[in-house]
Amino acid sequence: MPERGHSWGILPVSGISWWEAAVLGMVEGATEFLPISSTGHLIIVQDLLGHTDEASKVFNVAIQLGAILAVCWYYRDRLWRVTQGLGHDPAARRFVLNLFVAFLPAALIGLVAHKAIKTYLFSPLTVALALALGAVLIFVVERWRPALRIQSVDDMRPADALKVGFAQSLALIPGTSRSGATIIGGMAFGLSRQAATEFSFFLAIPTMFAAVLYDLAKSWSALSRDDLTAIALGFAVAFVSALAAVRFLLGFVARHSFVGFAWYRLALALVVWAYFAV
Repeated sequence: MPERGHSWGILPVSGISWWEAAVLGMVEGATEFLPISSTGHLIIVQDLLGHTDEASKVFNVAIQLGAILAVCWYYRDRLWRVTQGLGHDPAARRFVLNLFVAFLPAALIGLVAHKAIKTYLFSPLTVALALALGAVLIFVVERWRPALRIQSVDDMRPADALKVGFAQSLALIPGTSRSGATIIGGMAFGLSRQAATEFSFFLAIPTMFAAVLYDLAKSWSALSRDDLTAIALGFAVAFVSALAAVRFLLGFVARHSFVGFAWYRLALALVVWAYFAV
């Protein structure tokens, strides 16, 4: 790994070159909202690029903001209508209440167990096991899912949102996939694929903003001023690739099940395990 402060090619960044920042941004954005675990992909890509220090980990956290803003941009009209309707529209208030209720379980558990999770669960073996177990859950839910009760996000009650929130808390285990936990969890609780996917996207906004800002506040000192150039590039690429991934997944769920993603997770679990076992 190059020493910090070294200039690479076009952009003067420390540690991470311009093309590496672009690659990491693309991986982050493309995998964050698919049920395949962005952590599982980034742990391999980072190791291949030789970026495993604390500053590189903070870089990954920072560029997640680009992925979050991609969801905000995609649903900007819906979010604006909700904001305008909070004072007089019961549906808008219920929508915000559902997000708040669903946000709470992972937020509270993460706040209490954050240090333990970072210390004991961030390992290739944990990621590989979580990928495999998540694949099994997808197979189970797709095969024996309960009767469909909720066709649209607007039909959800706070009780439904809370169940999805507890499912999301499973994603505190690296490799589980936040989107995978919320989408498959939502389907297990009677949401349609479309409703579960859209609610997963909406729930990502407060959840990821809180997690990213919390991590950055604790670890920002690991970065130098020169890192901002790499972060800006990774942020921009993550935004574009995440926007493409959101559009892809919404179109995909209208015609397909998630079984293909389960097989992909199993394959990735084997790759992660084999790569770090040697």
